[in-house]
Amino acid sequence: MPEQQRRAPAVPKDVTEIDPRDDIRVRVVGTIISKDEDSITVDDSTGTVEVFMQEELMEDLEENQRVRVLGRVLPTPDSFEIQAETVQDFEGVDEELRDRVKKVVNSTQ
Repeated sequence: MPEQQRRAPAVPKDVTEIDPRDDIRVRVVGTIISKDEDSITVDDSTGTVEVFMQEELMEDLEENQRVRVLGRVLPTPDSFEIQAETVQDFEGVDEELRDRVKKVVNSTQ
């Protein structure tokens, strides 16, 4: 039986922290500032990134919606873009509570 390759984890990152030479998969939380046929532009307050995705992921997305994107980092000649694997609605997430939980979880590891 062939050995299964494990997918790299989607590491939480601010847009300005993403390094297309080192980062393979990332998680970015931000607001959709524009939407095209096959992509959205997400602003996480540190920067913006263009996120490409399949049509079915685009259906329920709107400008000014808060989302979390999990995807692959793809280098471009000038910077990078993200190929989305999953886009989650983050409208109802309490960011302050989320940050507090993250700190507690990280301090116990």
